[in-house]
Amino acid sequence: MESNQTTVTDFILLGFLVSPEVKRFLFGLFFLLYTCTLLGNGVILGLICLDSRLHTPMYFFLSQLALVDISYASNTVPQMLANLLDPAKPISFAGCITQTHLFLMFALIECLLLVMMSYDRYVAICHPLRYTLLMNRGLCTALAITSWAGGSLLALVHVILLLRLPFCGPREINHFFCEILSVLKLACADTWLNQVVIFVACVFILVVPLCFVLTSYTHILGAILGISSREGRKKAFSTCSSHICVVGLFFGSAIITYMVPKSRNSEKERKILFLFYSFFNPTLNPLIYSLRNAEVKGALRRLLRKERVVPSCIPRNKN
Repeated sequence: MESNQTTVTDFILLGFLVSPEVKRFLFGLFFLLYTCTLLGNGVILGLICLDSRLHTPMYFFLSQLALVDISYASNTVPQMLANLLDPAKPISFAGCITQTHLFLMFALIECLLLVMMSYDRYVAICHPLRYTLLMNRGLCTALAITSWAGGSLLALVHVILLLRLPFCGPREINHFFCEILSVLKLACADTWLNQVVIFVACVFILVVPLCFVLTSYTHILGAILGISSREGRKKAFSTCSSHICVVGLFFGSAIITYMVPKSRNSEKERKILFLFYSFFNPTLNPLIYSLRNAEVKGALRRLLRKERVVPSCIPRNKN
């Protein structure tokens, strides 16, 4: 019986089931947001690389987060933009699996990086005198490598379990990219093991890290309230408020997507939630860190001032 089954070689991404006029509007909107994502995170990366005052553990992790956000968006958005212009264009099976792997990998890396950043803030505020000793360059590099390696390996586990499944039709994925739960619905076999592994991964990669982050910020809040000067409390809180916003956006949308029971409108709701991963989170992250962070704004002003001063230093020809 299995010999009569046809192996699927490509998939059709249904994307957003709206009129052609709305698709053209969405193409323009998403293209604009994608451009802002690349520019915003690119500016963050450039400032951190060029300004020596930002060569600290906090901004080292922020540069890693910006790099992940660029990769995150670039994995899903170009395919979605192409799909809005040509909905019938298929994506190959290998391309779909690759997209699934990269999406999971960058999501897991971002999750781990946010935990590392919360630990950095905990040490900076609760143990300021030992900060430079504890958060040295070697430890920061090791934590970043752990995040990238851990996210890559965990994503690979999901993909290996996905590749063991047969796909014999249908070909239509009701999503705007190859999201793992949507791909699993097309498998011609029982996917209980995949579902269990995904749930267990959510517990250990979302719930446990979120508890760690909340514990860190409980200690941070106690330390901030213990600061006598109002200016000191304000400065300490400003270094954490940006990270709290990013953590809330990321973990909130992820937990609702993978751990909340499904509803009747689950497909539409999931697509909207995944827009936070693909667009809003990567776009908002640099805005949150730049608008709420005086050091980033100061670095940008110094860079712009330097660019205006350099041309004026060129001597004029007296003749």
